[in-house]
Amino acid sequence: MTPPPDAPLASPAPAWLEARRTAAADRLGEPTLPSTDEEVWRYSRVADIDLADWAPLTELPAAGVPAEVEAVLAGVPDRAATVVVRNGVVVHAEVAPAYEAKGLFAGRLADGPTGDEALGAVAGDGPDTFAALNDARLADPVLVSVPAGVTIDRPVVVVDWIDADGAAVYPRLVVRLGADADAKVLDWHGSADVAALVAPVIELDVARAARLGYTNVQLRGPRIWQVASQLSRVDTDATLTSAQAGLGGEYARTRTDCRLVGRGATGNLHALYFGRGTQTLDFRTFQQHAAPDTTSNLLFKGVVDDSSRSVYTGLIKVEKDARGTNAFQTNRNLKLSDDAWAESVPNLEIETNDVHCSHASTVGPIDEDQRFYLESRGVPTDVAERLVVAGFFAEVLEALPTPELVPAVQAAIAERLAHEGEA
Repeated sequence: MTPPPDAPLASPAPAWLEARRTAAADRLGEPTLPSTDEEVWRYSRVADIDLADWAPLTELPAAGVPAEVEAVLAGVPDRAATVVVRNGVVVHAEVAPAYEAKGLFAGRLADGPTGDEALGAVAGDGPDTFAALNDARLADPVLVSVPAGVTIDRPVVVVDWIDADGAAVYPRLVVRLGADADAKVLDWHGSADVAALVAPVIELDVARAARLGYTNVQLRGPRIWQVASQLSRVDTDATLTSAQAGLGGEYARTRTDCRLVGRGATGNLHALYFGRGTQTLDFRTFQQHAAPDTTSNLLFKGVVDDSSRSVYTGLIKVEKDARGTNAFQTNRNLKLSDDAWAESVPNLEIETNDVHCSHASTVGPIDEDQRFYLESRGVPTDVAERLVVAGFFAEVLEALPTPELVPAVQAAIAERLAHEGEA
């Protein structure tokens, strides 16, 4: 059964979740944050994070959908299901009756059909301290579950909203598709203008021959520090298309691990990001080929303006049993300001023969020939730059699994371009 709408967590967590949190806290002990001496944290701002600066939540948020979230939902009016999470707690969950009849579940994981088996099935203990903290301190994990053979032709929308000032919040989203299922999930990360530390974990589990389109839009406020982990497992002949739009936060980092575990699995990873002011947008990707005849395609494109910074480091790893791998990794960056900075470090690690792999990266200003071409046709310089940037992002926008989202992302990009040069 779908939980009633506008129902916050009203009772203690189930015993299994309490036990899981306790066990995770015992494993973690006193948290030790990673160091920039570690390659995966190189160039990051982890040294600026002090966990003591952020307090855990002690009160449940009010039920109902905040007005700002209503505006987000209005942009995707035709939804199969809607889940709203406020400061780590589900405050609204509903599934359209036609899709509930098909077996779609979207809501509190504790009320879902999988019990505790779904939580951590992909993430395990997590790839780093922040993911381990999520395991120990998560309040109300969300589950989206699609049964085998079921097609969900409208997006499932999950909105993760933060409006608790000074809080440390640990959201968790688990998406599970049964064999030959097909679904699209939009995961929107937003906030009020508050200061908070947010450490989300997203688990994407795509069974044999299933097809999942997952889109994450990160539009946190300017005082949010976010350290996210997105971990996926893609089985035989299944396809994951994962897209990110990283636009918000003071420091926003996403680690993306895509593990292709079944023969013929495909992982398509796309991202666009636009930094301005003093933002740092930080992306680390791992394309892990563990089975033969698997394919991964990665395209990340970013723009940095003012004194903002972006970081991209990526690794394609082809394991010994992964003959026939096709793996591609591309990162492109535009600098709109001399004070902006972009780091791009692609890597390959190949342990077998008979593979096709490539990586490429670029960092540079707007192409002068493109700008001159537009200016020679009477387009003002500032407008020419905006058109070039819009065209630069078009390839990623076209790949978003939820096309309903494109206008909102384009509007956010246009807003940044309109304020170009204003730190």
